[in-house]
Amino acid sequence: MAAQNHVQITIPKENQSSEEDFDYSQRAQWLRAAVLGANDGLVSVASLMMGVGAVQENVKTMIITGFAGLFAGACSMAIGEFVSVYSQLDIERAQMNRDKATGGQNREHEEGNKEQLPNPFQAAGASSIAFSLGAIVPILAAAFIANHKVRLAVIVAAVSLALVAFGVIGAFLGRSPIVKSCARVLIGGWMAMAITFGLTKLIGSTGLEI
Repeated sequence: MAAQNHVQITIPKENQSSEEDFDYSQRAQWLRAAVLGANDGLVSVASLMMGVGAVQENVKTMIITGFAGLFAGACSMAIGEFVSVYSQLDIERAQMNRDKATGGQNREHEEGNKEQLPNPFQAAGASSIAFSLGAIVPILAAAFIANHKVRLAVIVAAVSLALVAFGVIGAFLGRSPIVKSCARVLIGGWMAMAITFGLTKLIGSTGLEI
């Protein structure tokens, strides 16, 4: 009796969805710079304006202070990120050269490492733009409010909403817990504004004329 032929059919597994395959660590470089820049722009410029508002009711003074903080902060963030990431780039390139000299990596691995190298221009641009976007929030919030006390309250409210929004965006892109992300940035922003306002008010109450 002839032996039966058995034909084995291999059914390929379905490819995982792009959601599962995506490496969220690839976003770490620009996401870190963008989130840091946006939060810093919101908190630092709002704190500056709150500090000035503690001793000065002139809206023009607060707006000028806000823009000065925006320009200075955006330049500082861009330069800081560029220098920091470029230093990291130099270190990683040096390590790649050492590995290549000792035969520690093949060509395919080397090409993969090159694609993952940090980009200092990308980090600097993301940080500077994000800082400016964050900083403009308290400036716009204060620009159209005539009453001084209401203006301060609107700044706090606008910055709080923006901090929550940036916290949600950062958590969504990085797939991290939303509540914890929002709580961190929100509480930190409130503390910075309160401390700046309180200390400036204290200095102003000592008799220093501004």
